Amino acid sequence: MHRIVTVMGTALVTGGTSGIGAEFARQLAVRGHDIVLVARDPERLEAMATELRGLGRSVEILVADLAVSTDTDRVVARVSDRDHPVDYLINNAGFRVTSRLAHPDVAEHDRALNVMVRAVLVLGGAAATVMRERRSGAIVNVASINGQLTLSGYSAIKAWVRVYSESLANELRGTGVTVTALMPGWVRTEFHQRVASAGTKEDAGRGGIPNVLWLDPELLVRECLRDVDKNRVISIPTIRYRFLSWLLKHLPDATVRAVSRRISLSRSNAASN
Repeated sequence: MHRIVTVMGTALVTGGTSGIGAEFARQLAVRGHDIVLVARDPERLEAMATELRGLGRSVEILVADLAVSTDTDRVVARVSDRDHPVDYLINNAGFRVTSRLAHPDVAEHDRALNVMVRAVLVLGGAAATVMRERRSGAIVNVASINGQLTLSGYSAIKAWVRVYSESLANELRGTGVTVTALMPGWVRTEFHQRVASAGTKEDAGRGGIPNVLWLDPELLVRECLRDVDKNRVISIPTIRYRFLSWLLKHLPDATVRAVSRRISLSRSNAASN
């Protein structure tokens, strides 16, 4: 078990009960941060809180659905609490968007925009305000390499998160507050396993993506936190993903769209097998 002595401040993590969010909570706890966990499921929040308290950390729980504006407002109030400051904000909550862009039912898109755009915007703005007053703090927004592709509404949302993060970083330059957009690729979490409709446990959620492109969340978060320490605005894990990002920036747009179509087709075939 890790032994932690010094408290390094408080980190608030949205979507902190599984996958990348849970790994952020663990690694920040090991670094010495107390944790505020935000998620929808009270039982999973309690289970994660118990794990983190076992590392010697103080843990607060906020049951909130960030698709609901009143719930998001409660999280904003916690971020804005000057008597109990948040030193790290991890905007991680999200989900895969499966609805077609041309489908007449936009309910899933509305939910996705509330969770992965509006909540990121208002929480980031609240954190920036109080952190700028203290002249210290870090904001991490989970974007995605997906945002450099043209796969879906999810790609469009994650492209927005990256540009928003870079814009906020510009606005806060010189204030002591850093902003980092994490751009993971495909990560071995239940985020992807949940969407598998068939196949073996080993293949669940892979959707035709080559094994070499799958990352473990421990490595992803470790590299991201190092980038935050170095005040890097964009965090892309591993050399292979940095190369892939560079390639996507320099390929013709028509080629990127063609690659995106092939990935979408591979996912459809994997789901139907």
